[in-house]
Amino acid sequence: MDEDPANEGTRNLPKKLGIFFQDACLDHRYIRNRDTSSLVERPERIRAVKIGISVALSRMEDLVPPPESANVAKPKLEGNIEPDDLISALNRMAIDNKGGLDIGRGLPTHITKSAATLDLLNHSAVKFVHGDIQGDVYLEKLKSWALDSSDKVGKGESEIPEGLPQGDLYLCPTSINAIQGALGSVCEAIDAVVKTTCAKASGGAVTIASSDSPGVSRAFVAIRPPGHHCGEDTPSGFCFVNNVVVGAAHAHLQHGVNRVVILDIDLHHGNGTQSLIWQINEETYRKSTEAKYSGNTKPGLQVYYGSVHDILSYPCEDGKPELVQAASVSIHGPHGQYIENVHLQPYESLEQFWDVVYKGPYSRLLTKAGEFLDNTGGPGDDVLVFISCGLDACEHEYPSMSRHQRKVPVSFYHQFARDACAFADKYAQGRLVSLLEGGYSDRALTSGAMAHICGLAGVAGIKEEWWSVDNLMKVEKVTKKKGRGGRQSLTATGATEPWVQRTVEIFSMLDEGSHYTLPTFSSRGPGVPPSNMTLRERKKNQNYAEVEIASPPPSSPKRRGRKSKGAELPKPATAVSSEENWESATDTSIESKGETEANTTKKLPKVILHVRPPADANSK
Repeated sequence: MDEDPANEGTRNLPKKLGIFFQDACLDHRYIRNRDTSSLVERPERIRAVKIGISVALSRMEDLVPPPESANVAKPKLEGNIEPDDLISALNRMAIDNKGGLDIGRGLPTHITKSAATLDLLNHSAVKFVHGDIQGDVYLEKLKSWALDSSDKVGKGESEIPEGLPQGDLYLCPTSINAIQGALGSVCEAIDAVVKTTCAKASGGAVTIASSDSPGVSRAFVAIRPPGHHCGEDTPSGFCFVNNVVVGAAHAHLQHGVNRVVILDIDLHHGNGTQSLIWQINEETYRKSTEAKYSGNTKPGLQVYYGSVHDILSYPCEDGKPELVQAASVSIHGPHGQYIENVHLQPYESLEQFWDVVYKGPYSRLLTKAGEFLDNTGGPGDDVLVFISCGLDACEHEYPSMSRHQRKVPVSFYHQFARDACAFADKYAQGRLVSLLEGGYSDRALTSGAMAHICGLAGVAGIKEEWWSVDNLMKVEKVTKKKGRGGRQSLTATGATEPWVQRTVEIFSMLDEGSHYTLPTFSSRGPGVPPSNMTLRERKKNQNYAEVEIASPPPSSPKRRGRKSKGAELPKPATAVSSEENWESATDTSIESKGETEANTTKKLPKVILHVRPPADANSK
């Protein structure tokens, strides 16, 4: 592909990172009843990610000299600052006229508050992934489910059709705004990343907030609901459309990207992504075989999928052969398939993690990805790298969400981002797009996002102590929300360290205008059944919400059959309220070293994955 002369002098500049937020993603909310304590996939997840990114930008600003043109003084916040009082401070911060925010001055970053959206029923990439030969059957149903959700709940029914996992899925009338906004932002990020190197860009059905490209080579897109569990027409695991596969299809159809690498680092296997990738590769393989005789040489989309995940967790916790086998596939070339699955492993020390586990099995994700590209043409301008960035394998995730000890240290998200960027530099002209998948505790989201952004930015001088527990607690203190119904209070008093104050300033800008409150709804709806990503109630009258943190749930008898229609739906698993995560239910895995488990009287949030206890659980 010919280089644009205007870009000839930019080759040696640091790769620029675009960070995309989409407020429409906050519109996906639970409306069945007023008790949202059971929710782990909640709008506040985005807030926790914003806090982590704010810390990362604040810290990195100190590592680079400000640009010569930067003459805007940093405003200071004093006392308890309410949202209405932030106006003057925000006015003193420069907001450019291209949809970007002047944050991270001197850093190779660009932040976009996206307004991009698309129509599920009128977008080529969405139809490529979730369409049907007979028409957009699933997509039409999805829009109908959301549109009718309020009426369904008002009648005491579930808005999710019978036969789909009730505990994993929920919808409200504005959920479609969130889903379409998430996909629109993904496509916008892809357009921005490939625009300077791909001359084949051609509009498409996406409505982009700004017509000017921010000139980024890498992007992180903070969106929800997640997507990697959703197959062609099988929503599950909080997912209704597959964001990363739709993104790959968009890159292929609109920008001529024919080879895609997807690196999935979520705690859970991306069964939906792998299923879709298998179908896409199968079709491309069939067409390429036919082309040998027909002479049609137009290349199809080829995708490598590499995943590192916990084989004991959802969707494999029941040990169903087809799911466990799919999550263990390693195939490279035959039948046109390129898939590598690696199972998360426990580790005894950081030295063991980095020297044995990370350099060993985890490194296969990138090694096999390199082999895929080498065997299909090598580096090229038709290559794009994606990260399905789940943060739920983080050491700070709820111990009940990651109870098999298949975790990674926070620094993993920094190092893997660095290695993925180096891989993209070698094979894809640096083009990389990372999408938020899972991650549920606020501390896991904040620390993981912080480390990941530091890795993607590529700034020298990053320190692991930035995401230490002590420093995370400082951030939590100044960004915590008041109790239910109260207003957000950003406290700068006592924030003697400049990076803490700067974090508050940046977060104020990123979160300005975002709303996390619930809409009006009927309270006549049914209760929430246990999520498939939580532990089913296996013993009558056993309330796992009341199990002490140090006590594993008891072993259980054989699973009972499904309740008959009309039976009372099970009580939802109890999770930590998003507004009280760090005061009322701090996980033992994130307590400071000075605190002991014996002194902990807090209860375990019931977001336990629905698997039986590990074999040695009762011996602990």
